[in-house]
Amino acid sequence: MKNHYYYDTEACEFVSIDHTRSDLVIYTVCLWILNGLVIGILGLSLLSNYVATPAELALKSENQALLQQFQHTRSTIETLETEVETLVQADTELFRSVFGMDPLSDQEISGTGGTDPYSEFDLHSKDASELMRWTASRLDRLERQIQVQQVSFNEIQHAYNQNREMLSHLPVIKPVNGMVISGYGMRMHPILRYNRMHEGLDFRADTGTPIYATGDGRVETSGRHGSYGLLIELDHGHGYLTRYAHLSSFADGIRPGAEIKRGDLIGYSGNTGLSQGPHLHYEVLADGRAVDPISYLIADTTPEEYQLYQEAARNNPMSMD
Repeated sequence: MKNHYYYDTEACEFVSIDHTRSDLVIYTVCLWILNGLVIGILGLSLLSNYVATPAELALKSENQALLQQFQHTRSTIETLETEVETLVQADTELFRSVFGMDPLSDQEISGTGGTDPYSEFDLHSKDASELMRWTASRLDRLERQIQVQQVSFNEIQHAYNQNREMLSHLPVIKPVNGMVISGYGMRMHPILRYNRMHEGLDFRADTGTPIYATGDGRVETSGRHGSYGLLIELDHGHGYLTRYAHLSSFADGIRPGAEIKRGDLIGYSGNTGLSQGPHLHYEVLADGRAVDPISYLIADTTPEEYQLYQEAARNNPMSMD
């Protein structure tokens, strides 16, 4: 320990301070304590910035897991939205139109605006807040859509009970067990090589694949018919008629005037007429006008299959006939 001095004003000189042993011990202890405090404070500062406590590490891991779960939930919600949109489309384009019911309005489906119900999420970080807002708003919208669809389906059920006989005649099942390979609309003809209106669906079907009636009805035509090749037309009444073209042969008893039930075997697929290869060309006419048959594939088609058929029909620019 160094010597310390004080200035004696009377003697006008510096006088050395004598320390006892106890003073030296106290001084040393205080010095170590002070150094320890400084080092401890610096250490805690570094730890707080770069090294988390076990509790903080656990909380950080939990938050990361929650964000990952939110991301997974987001993907699930998007899938559910697609399926609900398919139901809404079928509801509007087929179910309600068949019974002459007004389509659902956008306001009924989407709900109305108002004050921000998700402002409480702004207390969290930006990423977490945006994800929580998105999830909550989409779940609320899905809940509204499901509630609206429940009411709509109850209305449709009531209409169905009042029109049960008519519904047995609607062409609402697949005519063949095969994939849709070309859709309704303007398509490039594979043989004529120009765009023209394709008024039906082309189903993949090898020659000899069974073809079934899609609704109750009566055979209107069964024979060769120009570019259609071997053709069957079924009159379902109530303004509906279906066509099954390019067949290789007819089932027993299929002749004009024969009564047919939905699901009855009526013929076999082929490649007759103006056709690029074996398949089934299927049309639905409502009040004498060709309509998109894909809107009627509802009775034996899952939402996933229905969406797949739509994508295949939409994405192929060429027809088979």
